Amino acid sequence: MLAEIGLVSLALAFALAVYATLAAVTSRVRRNPALLYSGRDAALLTFPALLLAVGALIAALMSEQYQMSYVWSVTDPQTPALYRFTALWGSQRGSLLFWSLLLSLFIFGAISLNWRSERRLMPYAIATMMATLAFFLGLSLFLENPFERWWIIPDLPEAEQVVETALIPPGAVAPEPGSLANTATGLNPLLRHFGMIIHPPMLYLGFVGFTIPFAFALAALLSGDLSTGWIRATRRWTLIAWIFLSLGLILGGRWAYDVLGWGGYWGWDPVENAAFLPWLVGTAFIHSVMIQEKRGMLKTWNMVLVIATFSAVMFGTFATRSGVIESVHSFARSEIGFPMLAFWSVMTLIAASALLWRRGRGELQGEHQFANILSRESLFVLNNVIFIALFAAIFWGSFGLPIVSELFLGVEVTIGPATFEFYTVPLFIAMYLLMGIAPLSAWGATSLRRLGSALALPLALTLLCVALLVVSGTSVIVALAGYGVALFAGFVAIYEIFRGARARRRGGGEGWFGATAALFRRNQRRYGGYVVHLGVTVIGIGVIGSTIFQTEAQYTVARGDSVVVRDYSLRFDNYFRAQAVDGRMMNIAEVTLSRHGEPIAQLRPRIDDYPQMPMTIAGAHSTLENDFYVLLIGGSVERATFRIYINPLINLVWWGGILLILGTVIAAYPKVVPAARSRKREVAES
Repeated sequence: MLAEIGLVSLALAFALAVYATLAAVTSRVRRNPALLYSGRDAALLTFPALLLAVGALIAALMSEQYQMSYVWSVTDPQTPALYRFTALWGSQRGSLLFWSLLLSLFIFGAISLNWRSERRLMPYAIATMMATLAFFLGLSLFLENPFERWWIIPDLPEAEQVVETALIPPGAVAPEPGSLANTATGLNPLLRHFGMIIHPPMLYLGFVGFTIPFAFALAALLSGDLSTGWIRATRRWTLIAWIFLSLGLILGGRWAYDVLGWGGYWGWDPVENAAFLPWLVGTAFIHSVMIQEKRGMLKTWNMVLVIATFSAVMFGTFATRSGVIESVHSFARSEIGFPMLAFWSVMTLIAASALLWRRGRGELQGEHQFANILSRESLFVLNNVIFIALFAAIFWGSFGLPIVSELFLGVEVTIGPATFEFYTVPLFIAMYLLMGIAPLSAWGATSLRRLGSALALPLALTLLCVALLVVSGTSVIVALAGYGVALFAGFVAIYEIFRGARARRRGGGEGWFGATAALFRRNQRRYGGYVVHLGVTVIGIGVIGSTIFQTEAQYTVARGDSVVVRDYSLRFDNYFRAQAVDGRMMNIAEVTLSRHGEPIAQLRPRIDDYPQMPMTIAGAHSTLENDFYVLLIGGSVERATFRIYINPLINLVWWGGILLILGTVIAAYPKVVPAARSRKREVAES
């Protein structure tokens, strides 16, 4: 019954999405408001229809309906309840349905909140959003249906009797529940981690969220309403999508650090990069669109960026789900590769053609010219150049060069982390420098003397910190340069918050806490952005410390003996096997970690034996200073082999991620309208 409910709900959602697309377009062509209302209602109804479909699949997962092939493939009788629920996005078919649900939720919110204010954009915006949703629902309904079931057709030859289909074949009978339960595959061990409970939904929310700004931008191009209305309608949606994509990337890094067992969190894997690419272009768009709002400039460029962000999302989805790229992060090869490639190409072509048409008609002319290279808008453009250069370098290394070399030379080429770092590190350094300089510049013309005066204190603090690092023993030039540019960007953010709070104290007699709080309330976007910059600074310091100064060693140790790694000592105490609640066997080593001769932690690195593959779980002792990270490679009661990593400052990567998310939430939070007497002060501060 659950399969039937889910299948009918999915089919209904697909029909509603197709109808909403056609009704929205037809309403514009025929100037028929009634059709637009009808299309809007159909679009809104896709969310409850998909909620019912997803609810049916979750109920099937939780109640062990193994006749449904998706349930059989991602769970087994030993799967804990929590992982039964998260198995919804544990494989291709369930995750596609979940993706569509999240997209329908975004669409529901975008239509509901912008219906009155952006009525002229609605026909094309609804058509674009619903065409995208209809495409993904079509994939689920016709190619990757999560409601297919196992059936036995006794009349067929024995090798062909077991079939997998959504509808009941003539003469078919259901397999025995017991045999299905005994042969159920179970969830991939790599997905049995807390990070994978949160990481995929966050990444999906980030990906689908960028559909909204793309839809309204395309609606502006097609309707001819090229004012800032489409920006106003999508500003908050863009920030929300960026928050979730950022959180998804950070959680993905944490998952890789905890589960993949190589002591790092970012390996420049093609699928990792496929998720990072839309983040880069989306970040460029968030910065660039402020220039259009403030100065009426870069109208064409902002359209290019929002189209490129959506295109990067579609390409990343294609790369992950088509099976073209092999990775621990990707899904298996499937039939959806060509349809996704075709949809991505068609949508990008439509948007690019509309953009070229409007630009050719002269409708995207800027309202101001660049005053000089030191103006804030000029520096923001340079910032955009850095982001696009990073995008180009990472895209070429991850996809361009491997695909071109295989197609035209017949040679498989894989770019390693060292090559990526060679090209991207200088660009990241330039990005941090611009993060520090741009906020201190002014819109319009800025003199070098004025900018230099504003830079004096942050630059002095940066030089002081670098000098202290040198005195404390840091001598690696690359590390000192990296720490310097990251600290410079952070000090500028702190300095700007300090200057704003000081101005409020002088003007209104507020205390420091009250002045700072009022500052954030009055100009959330600007000061939330500074918190984001602080988060990026903290992440940068963590990345530098954990990569340049990482220590790696491997030892085989007899029971009772110790090994010394830097100022740590690791003693091998015991080795045993145990059975977990879900039935898997665990090979566990017990070790004592000491520092400067004093025991500080008991760690238990282990290897879990799953039917699909063994899984290595690290033992880690974490402080703000560093992580001591130990893996059990193999062993017995008498001796064991351990791989040890010491990762300095790595926890700053996670703490910086929290700051980054906090700053974006502040910037995206509904704005508090300032009192009349405070508006002049706010203008002066900005």
